[in-house]
Amino acid sequence: MDFNDVMRTTGAVRRFTDDPLPDEVIERILDSARFAPTGGNRQGVRVIVIRDRETREKLVEFSMEAARRYTAQVRNGEEPWNPVQPMKVTPEQVAATEATPYTPFLTAGAVLAVVVDLNVCAAFDQYLDRIGLICGASVYPFVWSVLLAARNEGYGGVLATVAVAEEPRVKELLGIPDDYAVAALLPIGKPYKQVRKLTRKSVAEIATSERFDGAPFGV
Repeated sequence: MDFNDVMRTTGAVRRFTDDPLPDEVIERILDSARFAPTGGNRQGVRVIVIRDRETREKLVEFSMEAARRYTAQVRNGEEPWNPVQPMKVTPEQVAATEATPYTPFLTAGAVLAVVVDLNVCAAFDQYLDRIGLICGASVYPFVWSVLLAARNEGYGGVLATVAVAEEPRVKELLGIPDDYAVAALLPIGKPYKQVRKLTRKSVAEIATSERFDGAPFGV
């Protein structure tokens, strides 16, 4: 595919057909994605390819508590799981909320668990009074490259993080060492419907000149 088309049509895919996802396709996807940049070129990213049904059912189970909170907050008019505003719904309300199981873990051809070695992440924001983000620079370019490469192969996926709220259980399930962080779980498969056009804000809506409150950037 033309690179510009790949960039503009790689959407979040959560519904998949029953078409197989061969090992050789996954290998080609990872072979392309491994060239994504990482901090200091330390390449601390590791991938676990998950096909086992029982393991995937566990990932769905681990996702349910986070999904209940997400659903409860949305119904209450909140931005769910945001790190700035305190949650207004009570734990009791969360527990009583019904949420839809995260079925892409079950219906995709495979789930790729992407983890990163924290020993090689330069967390320049670790002493700031906010949630840490900078470690993501050593792993999320790779994650996005996986999704781009999957689109180029005629497949698709989604960057799922809902199960990471239960990271200790995920790490125990998958045998992940203590000093690694789970960055994403990527269900990958053949899209039920391939997106041909995505809707996004214009450049002028997301970019400004010189300062955050500067003039909109663009011609």
